[in-house]
Amino acid sequence: MALKSLDDLAKIREKAQAMLRLRNAAEDSTRIVVCMGTCGLAAGARETLQAIMEELSKRNRTDVIVTQTDCIGLCVYEPVVDVIVSGQSRVRYGRINAERA
Repeated sequence: MALKSLDDLAKIREKAQAMLRLRNAAEDSTRIVVCMGTCGLAAGARETLQAIMEELSKRNRTDVIVTQTDCIGLCVYEPVVDVIVSGQSRVRYGRINAERA
């Protein structure tokens, strides 16, 4: 994108600052990461992700960030879900179907 004015530069700066605020908020928040590789999808990771999102919505938990990642090599344990609480060690759960989520 070519800069044509100071307004263009200001817009780019604001967008970058918003991304940084989001990134910093993510570091301080609880994160749930669902592995969504091919093996995870075959094992029901999509339904697991939907169940997690629905439960968080029911509980009005806007402080939890839910993301997805590719295969992590634990195919036999799919669907795999990581829970990451700021300042604590990651906790990894295996074979998390929609009912267990």
